[in-house]
Amino acid sequence: MSSSTNQHLLFDHLIELRSRLLKAVLSVLVFFCSMIYFANDIYAYVSLPLLAVMPESGQMIATGVASSFFAPFKLTIVLAIFISMPYILFQIWSFIAPGLYRNEKKLMGPLMLGSSFLFYGGISFAYYVVFPIVFAFFTSVAPEGVNIATDISSYLDFVLKLFFAFGIVFEIPIVIILLCWTGFTTPKSLREKRPYVAVGSFVIAMLLTPPDIISQTLLAIPMLLLFEFGVFISSIYYTKSDDEHAEEENNE
Repeated sequence: MSSSTNQHLLFDHLIELRSRLLKAVLSVLVFFCSMIYFANDIYAYVSLPLLAVMPESGQMIATGVASSFFAPFKLTIVLAIFISMPYILFQIWSFIAPGLYRNEKKLMGPLMLGSSFLFYGGISFAYYVVFPIVFAFFTSVAPEGVNIATDISSYLDFVLKLFFAFGIVFEIPIVIILLCWTGFTTPKSLREKRPYVAVGSFVIAMLLTPPDIISQTLLAIPMLLLFEFGVFISSIYYTKSDDEHAEEENNE
């Protein structure tokens, strides 16, 4: 294949990549523009777990000059990215799919769908399970005479950090399946490393969450459960792969 042909193919791939990226960015802009009018309502909903456990004298405040505008604005941008994630993953899938084999395409489709589901599951777990417990603990241990007044920008940074942490951590089964699929490791090898995984889960939880034992534990335990789930699914895939190889050998 000549160098001019290679350059032409590379140019075509770059054009397609630009097209996919523009579509992904456009989807984020569409969702952002459709939600920006409700930015304050969205922030109010996200702040409910804290407001629900605050004492009567407690309140949320804006210490920055423009915090009351930029905090809901920033949250709306992040929410638009979250909602667009399945479409963004679809664009990634559409770009790499032509270079995959048929059996790889069969696996990648469910993985894309599963990764979106797990990402949203992690965010939902953080909002509905972790936040009420963590905020109830924080407000209950406040010294007597201290009026709780949380800055809205600080609160947003806190919850977004946990959203990303739980969203990413809930992708563990997908990572394990990919590692086993590519031959980097095997389910049997992963089972033998359970003690190290348990220690590593708490270390990662310590790095990804605020410095309190409650949120760290609430992240580490799902990590261990998701690890076991990923190993279980990988074992099923390995069994099916072995059966397919055996069937091919019999046919030969």
